[in-house]
Amino acid sequence: MARRLRHQSRRTLEPWDVNPGHARALAVLTRHGAMRLSALAEHLHIAPRSTTEVVDGLEERGLVARRQDPADRRATLVAPTDEGTRVGAAIRTARSAEAERFFGHLSPTDHTDLTRILRTLRD
Repeated sequence: MARRLRHQSRRTLEPWDVNPGHARALAVLTRHGAMRLSALAEHLHIAPRSTTEVVDGLEERGLVARRQDPADRRATLVAPTDEGTRVGAAIRTARSAEAERFFGHLSPTDHTDLTRILRTLRD
């Protein structure tokens, strides 16, 4: 199931030329706004070096921009661009539709049970 979900997620993201890691980072930035790379790394639970690579990929696509932190000129903030905000919203919509296609056939009881099981495993 995990493999199927990964493949489906990659197909869903193809129109925007982003991978799941890019999509996760963009989602955090559109939800929380500008932040330092270290804060983004914490949100994503990845190493700061990996965060730099993810942000570089998003910046190359024009979805995020780096700027100087006004509170600390030595620090850099990363924030979604207008295009990044638009793409982030489109990805959320596409992923919601993807989830509905994947899980929509479950009965309400099965959906409740799956939610409970996944939360138990997560915690």
